[in-house]
Amino acid sequence: MTNPVVVGVDGSPSSLDAVEAAAREAGLRGAELRLVHAFGWPSMHLPPGGPPWNPAAAGLREMVDGTLMKAEERAREAVPELAVTREVAVGEPLMVLEIESHTASLVVVGSRGLGWFGGLLLGSTGVHLAAHGRCPVLVVRGRPDPEGPVLLACDGSPAGEAAVGLAFAEASLRGADLLALRVWNAWSEGADEPAVHPLDVVVDAERLQATEERALEETLRPWRERHPEVVVERRVVRSRVRPALIEASGEALLLVAGARGRGGFTGLLLGSVSQALLHHAHCPVAVARGTGS
Repeated sequence: MTNPVVVGVDGSPSSLDAVEAAAREAGLRGAELRLVHAFGWPSMHLPPGGPPWNPAAAGLREMVDGTLMKAEERAREAVPELAVTREVAVGEPLMVLEIESHTASLVVVGSRGLGWFGGLLLGSTGVHLAAHGRCPVLVVRGRPDPEGPVLLACDGSPAGEAAVGLAFAEASLRGADLLALRVWNAWSEGADEPAVHPLDVVVDAERLQATEERALEETLRPWRERHPEVVVERRVVRSRVRPALIEASGEALLLVAGARGRGGFTGLLLGSVSQALLHHAHCPVAVARGTGS
């Protein structure tokens, strides 16, 4: 049986959008949707009427029940026959959702949220889960109702192999094409984004372009054999990595990236490119951590 899709719920418009996206993800997978609401001090904003150590008197029960009921209604509007469960936990959402990720097939969060939930703010929850979660993490952001191919940020690193597999799986589930984008520059073999503009360095551009194209084909070949149903477009461009990927996300249904890639420092759990995509992409972003991440 497929592990559940978990979504963090705080009642904000962003989290309700995440609930709808998570419901569709669960429906595609034939999985249960698990609505998780967490609260904890000191970040929560308690309603008036009682002390924080007395949740019943403080009106928290009614507030939480209403929040989860609204979320479940939103989920069933998107996928009427979906199996839905609810979970309420006392604790910081970062830790609660990280624990949930151990038994989930996917964790979904919005890009903004309410402070009393510990903030389903991308700066905290989304980035933390992308770095520490034990399953893929989907951050719902960008333009509404995105269309286009699944966009794979492909760098050929060992840590990025999980992202390649996730991108093919997501394209297959959606019946969508896959655009595998590999961005290179004169510093592709070294640091990810140097202070010197990479396009200003004199290199044998034709040789490097051909090398990158071969590397992309080698990365994709085994996955194309596993997923012959997925139509794949390969694209290799010479540019700065982050701007190129963010621009391409404007015509994508979903952007899939690895947690770390080439140029990442050992021990750095979430690379600068992945963080930039989580903050600035024009479509939802899924981050997959490799087994060694």
